[in-house]
This record gives sequence, C-alpha cells and structure tokens, in this order.
Amino acid sequence: MRILVAVDGVKTATALVRAITERPWPSDSSLCLVNVFKPLPFTAAPIIQERWKERVLRNLEAVAVPLRNLARETAVEICVGSPAREINKFAELWRADLIVLSCNELNDLMRLFLGSTVRSVVRHALCSVEIVRPRPKPGNLREGMRILIATDGSERSLAAFHSVAQRPWPPNSMAKVISVPELILLKDPSYFETHGAKDLGAAAMEDARISVAAGVGALSESSLKVSSAIPNFQDQPYKVIIHEADEWQADMIVVGSHGRTGFDRAVMGSVSEAVALNASCSVEVIRQASMTA
Repeated sequence: MRILVAVDGVKTATALVRAITERPWPSDSSLCLVNVFKPLPFTAAPIIQERWKERVLRNLEAVAVPLRNLARETAVEICVGSPAREINKFAELWRADLIVLSCNELNDLMRLFLGSTVRSVVRHALCSVEIVRPRPKPGNLREGMRILIATDGSERSLAAFHSVAQRPWPPNSMAKVISVPELILLKDPSYFETHGAKDLGAAAMEDARISVAAGVGALSESSLKVSSAIPNFQDQPYKVIIHEADEWQADMIVVGSHGRTGFDRAVMGSVSEAVALNASCSVEVIRQASMTA
C-alpha cells in the first residue's frame, strides 16, 4: 500500500505522523511525507527560497523518523505551488493508493480555507483520501477503533468494504454498517396516492437492509467486530451519516467515492465530500484507482 502523507507545516506533520503510527498498516506499505507550499514572494532572490526549502526539508526529515520505523520505504518530498493542485498531481505521479491529510479545526473559517485544499483533494484525487481528525476522548479510555461504514449497496460501496476488510486494525476494533434509505420528498404530497408513497418508503427500507447485509457479509473475514443499523434519524444523507457517527462516538467514517445516483467529482455537494468536510471525526473516502471515475 502506497500512502502519501500531505502536510502544510512541521506542527501539522508531527500530529499527523503520530496519528498514523498509532495504527497498524499492511506490512508491504511504503510512505511519502510531502509538504506543498506556495512560492515565497521574493522572486528576485531565489537563493532565499532555496534556503527556505532546505530548512523545511530538514524539519520534515526529523518528523519522518517515526514513519521510517513504521515502513521500510519512507520518502520525504517538497513541492512548490498550490496545495489544492499539487497534492493530487504528486499523488498521481507517485502512484499513491491513499492520500492522508490532517484537519484539526472545525470552525467555519477553517472550513472555508479547506475549500481550496481538502475539498479539491477529495473531489479530484484518483486514489482514496483520508482526512485525519483527533480521536474523540470519551470518559473512559477504550481499546481499538470504532469505524462507521456507510453504504448504498453500489459497487463502489462494496469496494470500500473490501478495502476495510483487507487491512489490519488495532485489537478490539469495531465496525458499524449503516445505509440511509433513499426517502423521496415531494413538494405536492397528492402527487402519489397514499399507498403509493408507502410502497416507495417500504422499497427504500428494503434496499437499505439489502445494502447493509451485503456490507456485513463483505466484512465477515476481517478482524473487526461488526454490527449494523438502519438510521431512524431523517435528514440529508450526509447529515444522517455524521449524526450516526457522533451518536456512536466513531473514530472514523468510511464512505465510497460515488453511489448509484452517479455523483461526479466535479459536482459540489456529493455525500462523500460533504461528510469529509463536516464530520467531527476522521473520514476516509475510498476510491479504487482502477475504477472509471
């Protein structure tokens, strides 16, 4: 597994590296710590920029020591340009399977800033993307991780389950599989007869149950303790997913990159993107590079 760790500074890198080393990864993993920063305004003095890059590189080399203890192959790279564009470009050139970024702030100003970085990475990456946030601190310390996996029964959702099932996780980790029923809201309730609307609702619930069962089956060979649920909370799908994660005190939400409704990465407002930007825990958006986007 090729894991690209994208950082915007030494402080962020230290926290992100710590989070990565707290988890087990496939034994054949290789890592690359990359820092992308905008060119310094001193265009008339390139030597200043070179010295700045050397300083950043030395700091990243020090931060990367725990990663080198984790993976046999660990590189450190610096790119100059817009992080929103360069992270994905570098990930494609390096043939990354997963891009890992940090997000420690949840205020509105930070979300606005993230619009040019995390949103772009999630939307345009050809590989999976994980947004790492600090793990919640419940009153009693617990072992393992809590991973909430949302599915719509699509091929891409099942790919996410297979990815999770094939990876190592901390001992006593748990996975909860959910599916949000596709309830149809009509401006004119009289459009369908009452029994017709009930039939649609029943069909949506049945689809959700089938999707959950398929997801649970895909995790049967994993080391995770698996449970499942159909959420009672009703709202936009991404809000339902986040609500369930908060209620369950999840450490991570896992979603597929697209669903059967045909979300396009270039269209703002996809479920996976909305979850990634608004969740209070870590989020992994799984996308298999071999799939057609």
